[in-house]
Amino acid sequence: MATFTKLAPMTISASGFDLTAPSAQQRARLEAGLDEDERRVLLHHGTEAAFCGGLLNQKKSGVYCCRLCGLPLFRQDTKFDSGTGWPSFTAPIDPKHVVAIEDNSYGMRRIETRCARCDSHQGHVFPDGPRAAGGLRYCINSVSLQFVADGEPLPDPLGRAERLAP
Repeated sequence: MATFTKLAPMTISASGFDLTAPSAQQRARLEAGLDEDERRVLLHHGTEAAFCGGLLNQKKSGVYCCRLCGLPLFRQDTKFDSGTGWPSFTAPIDPKHVVAIEDNSYGMRRIETRCARCDSHQGHVFPDGPRAAGGLRYCINSVSLQFVADGEPLPDPLGRAERLAP
């Protein structure tokens, strides 16, 4: 008699990305590639020091992908200088790519943002962004992101061969 493993249903975002979580084996491989700071922020909900992130002053055209699983999260054209010391964006590439979770740690009430595919910590979202762009500020740790310049291939650590529509 054959034994079948029940797979989680595949969820595809409106922008065409598979949001199915990595398998345990894939996740272990992805996590093994993280350095100490990336592990602290992505896996243990840490925060990098303000004004120290490598992507804070990045201005090239392109996209910011999840450092752990490669899912595209933000476009450069939604990035703005919030003066807070972390890369800030007005909106994700696709609303389904970022998950919002209530965070009451450290005596504060905030909304944590996580990657919808791998559940890694990205940062927080606040209602003090530019009014003309919807009023939200996605305050994201540089170490949680991987920048990909326009024309360059997206990271594909899960082997899903996904692409952004132009």
